[in-house]
Amino acid sequence: MKVIAFCGSGRKQGNTYLLQKAVLATLSDAGAETELIELAGSEIRGCMSCFVCFMEKNGTCVLKKDVVNDCIAKMAAADAILLGSPSCFGDVTSEMKALIDRCGMVSQANGHMFQRKIGAAVVAVRRSGAVHTLDTMNHFFLLSKMIIVGSDSWNVGIGPEKGEVVDDEEGMKNMRLLGENMVWLLKKLKV
Repeated sequence: MKVIAFCGSGRKQGNTYLLQKAVLATLSDAGAETELIELAGSEIRGCMSCFVCFMEKNGTCVLKKDVVNDCIAKMAAADAILLGSPSCFGDVTSEMKALIDRCGMVSQANGHMFQRKIGAAVVAVRRSGAVHTLDTMNHFFLLSKMIIVGSDSWNVGIGPEKGEVVDDEEGMKNMRLLGENMVWLLKKLKV
């Protein structure tokens, strides 16, 4: 079982990171190989809709000066993908949006290379926008023909200041349950 996670927060080791670490800890305890990549500090350009990926069909984006092609390769090699973003102006961060747009386009251009992989998303929120933010990442999974995993409620943690999300008992419980559900499905799929 191999799980790759991408943290779209602009803040390193912030609340989104802590939520994802809780999910990954459950997966790791069950024997999964996990990796968490923070996009903070990365300059990721959005998709240009140039469709070169559809012409070349080589599993990469024509833009080579950022981390996206490495992220695509890690997604392709993983059994499950965990995305995380804080709610910024009611949606994902610009880094997460650029990542999912470009990875999604390359996936579709190459025969839906992420199809039937497991996908899950988590959101760190101060006050509002969590559902829309979660929906944006889930749309990436749906358009990639992936299998979405949930928990007991929305995969959301509340924490106004950095580090405070760990005080959201229900949110942290949901992260552990999300990890357990991902483990269960990975085992059912025998990956």
